[in-house]
Amino acid sequence: MVMKHWIGLVVVLSMIASSASAEVKLPALFTDHMVVQRDQPLKVWGWADPSESVVVSIGNSKATAVADATGKWHLELPPMPANKSPSSLIIQGTNRIEIKDILVGEVWVCSGQSNMEWSVAASMNPQEEIAAANHPLIRHIKVPLVPSMIPLENFQSSWQVCSPNTAAGFTAVGYYMARELSIKLDIPVGLINSSWGGTRVEPWIPPVGFQRVEALQNIYQSVVGRTPGSAPYAKRLDEHIKSLEDWLVKAKTYKERREVLAPNPSFPAELSPYASNQDPTMLYNGMIHSIVGFPIRGAIWYQGESNHDEGMLYLEKKKALIQGWRELWGQGDFPFYYVQIAPFRYGDKDPTTLAKFWEAQAAVQSAVPKTAMVVINDIATVNDIHPPNKQEVGRRLALLALANDYGMQDVAARSPELVSMELMGKQLKLSFRNTAGGMKTRDGKPPTHFEVIGVGSSGYRPAVAQIQGDSLILSCAEVPEPTAMRFAWDMLAEPNLCGMTGLPVGAFRSGKEPEFLDSIPGSSEYRLVYDLDLGKLSSDIRYDVDNSASAGSFGRVAYLLELSGPQGQEQRVFVSMKAFTKDPKKIGIPTMASKARFQIPVEDLDIYSNVVGLSVGKGIGTGNIEFWPDNYGQKNGVSVSGASDSIYDFGDQLAPPEDGYGSMQVHHGGAKQTVFAINQWKAGNRADIGIGNSEGDTRDWTFTGSAERYSTKRLRVYVK
Repeated sequence: MVMKHWIGLVVVLSMIASSASAEVKLPALFTDHMVVQRDQPLKVWGWADPSESVVVSIGNSKATAVADATGKWHLELPPMPANKSPSSLIIQGTNRIEIKDILVGEVWVCSGQSNMEWSVAASMNPQEEIAAANHPLIRHIKVPLVPSMIPLENFQSSWQVCSPNTAAGFTAVGYYMARELSIKLDIPVGLINSSWGGTRVEPWIPPVGFQRVEALQNIYQSVVGRTPGSAPYAKRLDEHIKSLEDWLVKAKTYKERREVLAPNPSFPAELSPYASNQDPTMLYNGMIHSIVGFPIRGAIWYQGESNHDEGMLYLEKKKALIQGWRELWGQGDFPFYYVQIAPFRYGDKDPTTLAKFWEAQAAVQSAVPKTAMVVINDIATVNDIHPPNKQEVGRRLALLALANDYGMQDVAARSPELVSMELMGKQLKLSFRNTAGGMKTRDGKPPTHFEVIGVGSSGYRPAVAQIQGDSLILSCAEVPEPTAMRFAWDMLAEPNLCGMTGLPVGAFRSGKEPEFLDSIPGSSEYRLVYDLDLGKLSSDIRYDVDNSASAGSFGRVAYLLELSGPQGQEQRVFVSMKAFTKDPKKIGIPTMASKARFQIPVEDLDIYSNVVGLSVGKGIGTGNIEFWPDNYGQKNGVSVSGASDSIYDFGDQLAPPEDGYGSMQVHHGGAKQTVFAINQWKAGNRADIGIGNSEGDTRDWTFTGSAERYSTKRLRVYVK
């Protein structure tokens, strides 16, 4: 498959190379049956001999251009109104080209991954739809699948007229949108289909898109560093050339001396060209650059499945994509409409991962002007990542265009969205906009998939939702003091709530989730010393917050460990004890630098946790800690009461070297339990982390490599 794509690239490059011949040539966009954008200047460009004069005419309009030194020429013809009657574009240079059957109407770019590339033939009711696809005002051109390190100026393809003989291969989402627009507006619609299944968003983003977004500067620097002609590329290549020259001198000397020579310096990885269709800019270069500047009404986008575990980082990438395209197209803020990906069973991942991605997708609408999102959680197939009902997806995209771009004020196009949340005693009131007169459920049953959380509740609990006009009232007997709510917060959620238009409500959340710490008596008296995202563990511990220099004197030390498991389960433990040291530098991760090394009993242990099976209580007198950077063995070296000599548990023995495996463990010896453990932090995401006793051959999480099982993991250290 890869070889096929690169063969295609060679063909395209060969075509470009031959474009400077005597004959005038045009890009593939300019072929018979094309649709050009109404009410905008018609931009035409191509190649000819340097200094050759090219005359282009359509109807009564005519313009002349002269090819530059590289053989490129471009010109503009005046805007034209929509026209269903075919016309011809005449290009006259040393040769004459006539492009026939041109219509003037609306042009939309259709891009993204497989759900955009998905054809009419593969979608719902294919035989009936194909047989009825007699819509000659709809035209479609497919950009070939070609990744490229350099921006390509052309591709091989041609426009097709929609008919039962051609429609099967059209983008289904684009076709059903175009069908709705063509019927409602009675004008031609052209679809430029530049999509590729399974692709991430990064390859579709141009370099300038990454450049404009602060959060993506690492990607931008990687792109620039691989781009021949850029200053970073030239500097690094000069360094490599110098190192090779030095090596050659040394090689000649070593050869004469018959000495052993080290291998020559390898080519720097940061200069290596991208090779995959998943690498940044590769599909912008190969599949978008060649259509940039062709006048369009706007773009539709259906992508995200391949980025679904990125959360709000996806918002930054969508900013880069949309703003980058708009800047290069030079048409201002053209409309950009996109589809929120459907509920789907993404293996055994945290079920809330997809909800957080939906949240990022929804946020694009408020972060980037002239964008809007289609929600499709009511037409999903949770065991099929390609929902077949592309008809409704296309119709909803068309509704957005009709309402926003074609002046149809009476068209309700947007799903209901939360406006405000109000606390009303033991209830929450949610108010919505875009309801078209109120809320309802599509099956007539009470609204589903609402959850609430509040002070004293151990996690989210299902809530009862009652519709009151364009508002909902949430209540839950298990949560008498709700402070936050969430809706459809699961990758398999197919809720039934919608507005009077029938458009579904997308996943959202609101309010402030109570901290586990808030439920601990006296927690407000503690001062934060350290805060560490355990996903950043390494041999060099760098705290996200380090207040050790201003910690002051203290009589107690406390640890709060919070873990989120692969199925979304939240594990929390707060354990405090009488201070075992007066030095705040020694109460964090016991690295060699901290000089912390403790294997001692601790007094007055208080344990609070939501982990089933972990003993909790106050004033416990059988606590002990094992804090050290050293290796250790199973033997109960300091005779901890009840500990084993044959397994790793709450009584182990230090062993060399001092800068070894590492242990940070708090134990409740009386219950023969580990309260929490953080071991082998040098291993990063293969560190040992856990609350309560671990299963298997150890009890204190030694050798479990468990850190990677938690989607989030956080340690905070307090004193008072």
